[in-house]
Amino acid sequence: MKQWLNNIRKGYGKKLVSIHAWNAWIVVILAISGLMLVGGFWREILGIGRVWLKWLHIFVGLAMLAPVVYYLILAGKHWKQLRNRPWQRANTIIVLALLMGWLLSGIVLWQFKLAGPRWSNAALLIHDLLTWVGLPYIIYHSITRTKWLKDPARRAVKFEAISSRTPNAMDSPVTTSDENTTVTAISAPELSRSSKESPIKPMEKPQPVYTRRAFIRSAVGIGLAVTIGPTFVSWVGRNLKIDNSIDSMLENDPNRMVPLPQPLSASSPPIGGGAEGHFRVYTVTPIPSFSNDNWSFRIDGLVERAQVWNWEQFVKLTRSVQVSDFHCVTGWSVYKNTWEGISLKQLLKQAGVKPGAHSVKFYSGDGVYTDAITMDQAQMDDIMVAVMHDGKPIPADLGGPVRLVIPQMYAYKSVKWLNRIELIESEHIGYWEERGYDKDAWLTGASQRFPDISG
Repeated sequence: MKQWLNNIRKGYGKKLVSIHAWNAWIVVILAISGLMLVGGFWREILGIGRVWLKWLHIFVGLAMLAPVVYYLILAGKHWKQLRNRPWQRANTIIVLALLMGWLLSGIVLWQFKLAGPRWSNAALLIHDLLTWVGLPYIIYHSITRTKWLKDPARRAVKFEAISSRTPNAMDSPVTTSDENTTVTAISAPELSRSSKESPIKPMEKPQPVYTRRAFIRSAVGIGLAVTIGPTFVSWVGRNLKIDNSIDSMLENDPNRMVPLPQPLSASSPPIGGGAEGHFRVYTVTPIPSFSNDNWSFRIDGLVERAQVWNWEQFVKLTRSVQVSDFHCVTGWSVYKNTWEGISLKQLLKQAGVKPGAHSVKFYSGDGVYTDAITMDQAQMDDIMVAVMHDGKPIPADLGGPVRLVIPQMYAYKSVKWLNRIELIESEHIGYWEERGYDKDAWLTGASQRFPDISG
């Protein structure tokens, strides 16, 4: 084993350079693919390519383990050479922590069905935090470590004597090296002769206190802070519940629905005790807005009695209350949501289902998004056409004034801004299913944990 390690560590300086290069490329690919996966702009453009990009992100992330393990084999020797360089030691620890944090949290997100919602929620928060902190750090480190920005004293240095005679044992050079310096020592006679031929000139002017290199480093740091800082602050606000309540969303809500629905006693205060977690807002179109003038709700297709309601009529329908968890396929969850609305089974019963109906198709008011479930799936008791969340109207950011809630499936089935239900005789492939998502979207192990309570 010892001999094997010694063989691997031979020429370790070049190997460290190779590890650094490979790791840099891996981080670049992960950064670009990760930002494209979460960016709303790319969701529509990529289409099904988003699924392929996700798998590329996963495989490259797993590949990150190889340079980390290889470095750990060489770490003992490298660590000894850094014993008098605390800043470089600190940098090594930071980079290793970032890589291992990304790797472990990424594995949990990859296997989110096995890990469960709570572990996935924590892993997503850690993954995001490491990205917002680590990516700027790595960019800054990479730019400021380029040769033309490094302090000359920290560059590789090599002194060589030029001699026309054949060196002998007395004046043969002795070479020593470490990570950043390579010094070739020469004998005293040659050094003396070399000094006479090329005498060392004193500095003509003192070194400035604030060098151009220091200025550029500062400029790079400030540029990153200005560019990434506002987005990071926004992320902190969303994830640490800074001005992220339903109340703050409702204050800026573009919907103008009159009258507002009045909560049942089970909703206010919410019987679930209040939602735990926060919603991330994903859309495939700009968030639409509605008023009494442009909003209606209909059930049609293979039904005995097609139904159309305006807002005033819709809020008078008999509602019930349920508490359920809400899980997004990207890894985050919100627990103990108290939803108030109309049971899908109730609406279908009121319309009357004709023979031959195979699927229930849901339409979003954004004019683009659709999804569907089978008639058998539509018989689940906890599928709700919701108008309230935790005793308050649902804001447009969360899919209001009316959204679908299917607790036992991932949230891309729970259509936002719902305004039409159609019963059809064939199967319908929804928006994200066309782009590679699972048609049924069953949530492993998740179910409604509390019974409906009618108001």
